[in-house]
Amino acid sequence: MKSATHESVIVAITGASGAAYALRLIQRLANAGIFQHILLSDAARVVLKQEADLSLPEMASLTPALAEYLNVSGDLMRCYTLDDWFSPAASGSAGIKKMVVIPCSMGTLARIASGASDNLIERAADVMLKERRQLILVPRETPLSSIHLENMLKLSRMGTDIIPAMPGFYHRPETLDDIINFLVDRVLDHLDFANPEAQKWGE
Repeated sequence: MKSATHESVIVAITGASGAAYALRLIQRLANAGIFQHILLSDAARVVLKQEADLSLPEMASLTPALAEYLNVSGDLMRCYTLDDWFSPAASGSAGIKKMVVIPCSMGTLARIASGASDNLIERAADVMLKERRQLILVPRETPLSSIHLENMLKLSRMGTDIIPAMPGFYHRPETLDDIINFLVDRVLDHLDFANPEAQKWGE
């Protein structure tokens, strides 16, 4: 397995709608040779089954099953249970510089904003904040309550990148894939990874 610091990123998936965004991001990162520490909530498993017909096995077989579904190398990812406190994602000393929560439920966002560290997703996000590293949240909810907005503002003031699941249409999307790729491209741009497939404004 690659070291935690060599072009690696934490990708966390929660129970918000938008599983396709997470799967596409994981696929694109793997194709770019970026190692991923993947964290899935129990609710994420439910949403992946509902929205992508993806039934994930128990932890021992989870990484190869996800890699096979996405047709990418399993050597470029490792999945962790949310109580795996020995995961590199749980400590700032591991040196991981980037994390994305995609999609990010409002419950997870609220717990990150409050500093809760009750599971590995929340702890990993807390590490990013305390170490002043890059944390990207992709919230997916509508309408947004004042509580949601206040939590996002609080995290934005801490340096968190808030990239809502709000696709644009100036690139004239013709398929659902085009819409999914638009958002994933924005996430990849903010991660500052090479992204030659992205459609840029004015091009």
